[in-house]
Amino acid sequence: MELTFYFAMANSYFEFKKFTVRQDLCAMKVGTDGVLLGAWASLAGCRDVLDVGTGTGLITLMLAQRGESENRLLQIDAIDIEPGAVKQAILNIQASPFSDRIHAECRSFVSYARLSEKRYDLIVSNPPYFHNSLKCPDVQRNTARHTDTLTLKELLEGGSRLLLPAGRIALILPADRKEELARLSESLGLNIIRQTDVSSVEGKPPKRLLAELSFDTSGCMYNSMALETALHRYTSEFTELVKAFYLKI
Repeated sequence: MELTFYFAMANSYFEFKKFTVRQDLCAMKVGTDGVLLGAWASLAGCRDVLDVGTGTGLITLMLAQRGESENRLLQIDAIDIEPGAVKQAILNIQASPFSDRIHAECRSFVSYARLSEKRYDLIVSNPPYFHNSLKCPDVQRNTARHTDTLTLKELLEGGSRLLLPAGRIALILPADRKEELARLSESLGLNIIRQTDVSSVEGKPPKRLLAELSFDTSGCMYNSMALETALHRYTSEFTELVKAFYLKI
């Protein structure tokens, strides 16, 4: 569903209200999925945050901006297995107003989850989600898009180890992986506590799933959202979610 914001791909950068994301060194460009997650993930009670598969650093920068506006001085670690992506993220972070609170490095999440002694209030990820599908010749893009380098099971297993007792994992996935997410979460003692089904146009089936998981057993808050009306205008819900970031909204 990377449909609305790829008009920036003709340029080597994407300008937001409070930061700029350059993307010439990174296989995965700025897209709707990352923007949705960066704007949607809850920061309630957060101080320490981990962005898994940071790519350009987009979600990290969005969370840093939100933390500042909510008077939360977030400390954010951003990791990615692809060296070009990390280099890109570091350049974007250094050029932003939030660089003193963000650390980015080239790391495998599986090894990081196994070795790190740090624990987090929030782990966010726009993970690779293509599996058993045809790959393109671009090795960097395959690494970013396909589950060969990080499966959902590995992400949830590692995430559950790195969470503080009241911590949360926030993800965006294709809608057809909802049952898989529920099954894997249950096996690890995690619960889906917040869920938004996202459709591209009002009245159409959901294409994406925004999910927040934790060890909390109090139940799930559920809603749905469309990005556009039938007349291809942004919905009020989507506009409200992203208006702090987009220059033309």
